[in-house]
Amino acid sequence: MVKVILQIYPMVRAEDEAERRALRPIGRNVERYHEALHGSFELAKAADQLGVWGMASIEHHFHSEGYEVGPSPGTFNAYWAAITQRLRVGQLGYVMSTQHPIRIAEETAILDHMTKGRFFVGFARGYQDRWTNVVGQHLGSRATHSDGSADDLINRDIFREQVEMVIKAWTEESIEHNSKLWQVPYPYTDGIEWWMARSTKQLGAPGEIGADGRVHRVSVVPAPYTQPHPPIFVPSSGSPESVEYCGRMGFNCIHVVAGQRAMEQAPRYVQAAAAAGRPLALGQMQGIQRYLQIGETREAAREALAKYDADIYKNFWNLLYERVVDKRVTLPENPTVEQIVDEIEQADAFVTGTVDDVRDQLVEEWKRVPFEYLVATWHYAQQPLESTIEQLRLVMTEIKPALDALTQYEQAPA
Repeated sequence: MVKVILQIYPMVRAEDEAERRALRPIGRNVERYHEALHGSFELAKAADQLGVWGMASIEHHFHSEGYEVGPSPGTFNAYWAAITQRLRVGQLGYVMSTQHPIRIAEETAILDHMTKGRFFVGFARGYQDRWTNVVGQHLGSRATHSDGSADDLINRDIFREQVEMVIKAWTEESIEHNSKLWQVPYPYTDGIEWWMARSTKQLGAPGEIGADGRVHRVSVVPAPYTQPHPPIFVPSSGSPESVEYCGRMGFNCIHVVAGQRAMEQAPRYVQAAAAAGRPLALGQMQGIQRYLQIGETREAAREALAKYDADIYKNFWNLLYERVVDKRVTLPENPTVEQIVDEIEQADAFVTGTVDDVRDQLVEEWKRVPFEYLVATWHYAQQPLESTIEQLRLVMTEIKPALDALTQYEQAPA
């Protein structure tokens, strides 16, 4: 069975680019953001009723343009979980090149308890310079793409160290760590003079207090509800290194902005997992993200693209494709809406058309790689709540069954 994850990038609604300009900075527009936030609660309830496996948001900051206003995914997760019964909640994901790993370990462990295990954790590297460079400055991190540059290598090293620290904090009674990034405890060599040392030695985790009566390890509490820890997801834009890393570590790999690349890279995940002693079927513990637009006719789908996707595609996605995917620009300087929609229909990340069109394209992809996860995305709340729910209903009732038939391997644990 395919596990559908509804991924939202909370978008502040504008009638068109002209209104977005008139209301600048619309990302700080209280009424419009309030509308998007509270509508997401209804979206979570609908996803729960439709049997969607999970719902996620992102961590992005400073989107004054209103395109991706998602600075606090854990807050979303907590509220969504409180108003649903079965829906799993998580994020894709915390940008670990900017975070404090112990704080993330604590926050996610609490969320796992609050949801009674209906929780998954996403870790991302960070590709948006404007905010990653500001929020991650204490770590010396810079936003990057998988280009082999010095910034790329530094970002990758920070990401891996941070993620592995989170896992240690989740799974070990007490931890110590000494690197260029972190000393735990601080100072690492001398330890910490602690006025409660006698009580901690008697009542705390073994090893926290050394023979010198000082703190030499720390115990991160609470431990997660899910043992040994919640499922981990990592989005990848097609980097072979990232895909292989996920396979080695046992993380679920979500291929984003990378349709054709996902097909090519999926076997690498299986090979890396097998080398680490985890034999998996092709597609197992892997997923692909798809931006969907389904209409009763192809013309209706194009009209929806024009209303809900053209603005962000022109001013965000087209520039991202230029930088990340293949450094090309095909839109003219002042494109018409028709030209933008034509370009969207050719974009690797989008699947558009009638139910039959979308189902047929996804089925062909699943025949090549039967992914365990479909990460379905719409530009909510630019796309209205009712429309987004209807699109999700079509995925669950008209498209998912055809994909289920192609994922008959033994499922990884939920």
